[in-house]
Amino acid sequence: MSTMQKIIVWVLILIGVFILSDFLINVGINSTYKDIASKNEHPQIVVYQADATYVNGRIRGLIKNTKEIQDKYLKIEMYSKRDTSLGEGYIEIEPEQEEQAFELLFKATDVASYKIETVNEKNQQENKLEILPKEWTKPEVLLTTAMMFLIFW
Repeated sequence: MSTMQKIIVWVLILIGVFILSDFLINVGINSTYKDIASKNEHPQIVVYQADATYVNGRIRGLIKNTKEIQDKYLKIEMYSKRDTSLGEGYIEIEPEQEEQAFELLFKATDVASYKIETVNEKNQQENKLEILPKEWTKPEVLLTTAMMFLIFW
């Protein structure tokens, strides 16, 4: 085999390992999340993903017709299996949008359900959830992986 063919084979092997590991990591992480129940229904809020592991979770949704509930906050409160409040998080509602997507990534142990309501102001008490930073997008993950590969190669 010529040198060029060897390089192509190694590049294809590297790409195959990258794709396989990315797939296995996504399957492994997403299989640990279990759905959590909602305690109430809000007519202007659609939650399309609400799941949690034993130690953290995520709630994603859409706020419709934000002009009616402007200058308010979305309060999301987490509960355990025995209806003990585990904490609450707040999302500011932006009035200039017709629809607003929201995402709450939190750290709380053994969450079984949540309740969503709109409030006029944030409550500055100690029962606040530990909010995690936003998840990385696919391009950010690929760029970081490429940079790490270049550093360690």
